[in-house]
Amino acid sequence: MTDIIPVSPDTLEGDQMQKIDAWSYSRLSTFEQCKLRAKLAYIDRIPEPERPLPPGKTEHANDRGTRIHNAAELFVQGGVELIPELRSFREEFLRLRELFKQGKVSLEGEWAVDREWEPTAWRSSNAWARIKLDAFVRMSKTNGVVIDYKTGKKFGNEIKHAEQCQLYQLAAFLRYPELQVIDVELWYTDQDDITHMRYTREQGMRFYRNFDNRGNAITTATEFPANPNIFSCRWCPYGPRGTGHCDKGV
Repeated sequence: MTDIIPVSPDTLEGDQMQKIDAWSYSRLSTFEQCKLRAKLAYIDRIPEPERPLPPGKTEHANDRGTRIHNAAELFVQGGVELIPELRSFREEFLRLRELFKQGKVSLEGEWAVDREWEPTAWRSSNAWARIKLDAFVRMSKTNGVVIDYKTGKKFGNEIKHAEQCQLYQLAAFLRYPELQVIDVELWYTDQDDITHMRYTREQGMRFYRNFDNRGNAITTATEFPANPNIFSCRWCPYGPRGTGHCDKGV
């Protein structure tokens, strides 16, 4: 059995460090919570340990989310019936299916941009940021709608979800210069609730500098200190209660 040697941030020299070459919102969130965790996940690519199922559950939350997202995509494409978890959104999904038939909907969009925010291939070596959408609807030449299915909690995630909306609309405005208005809808399938936000191009572009600066920070970082605190460390897969790669865990 190979011994696990904990990583101490104090022993890492910046000049010897690799960099995180591309970011997504989830990577950015991890990096801003704890830079060492980001390094272990995205540079060292250390797999997370197996987790036991929560009491009374038959699947993990992320596995459930993937299953429901896949079922939603298949329904919109016309391939299957709506699964029970999505039936409270039946009217919305029927409308989305009809728009898909009309050629106005793209599903599971994989948008990648280079450092200048110019579109590039998802797996291109110059991909600097990656944004994945559940559905994008071209309502007209100047209006688009981004739809994101949410299978988790709404309350307690308001700030994170609002930032995701800001990134979605920014990416859409940059990708399609003719768009003037973008609506972002979060479909909370477990709460039977839809959060709707509308951005004009002028409003939406105000978020450019924020994400450009934050994206630059994660992709140019050469030092990855731990940020031990009770909130981040509690669920970290690399701390003393996980793989043990970090010796700073609370």
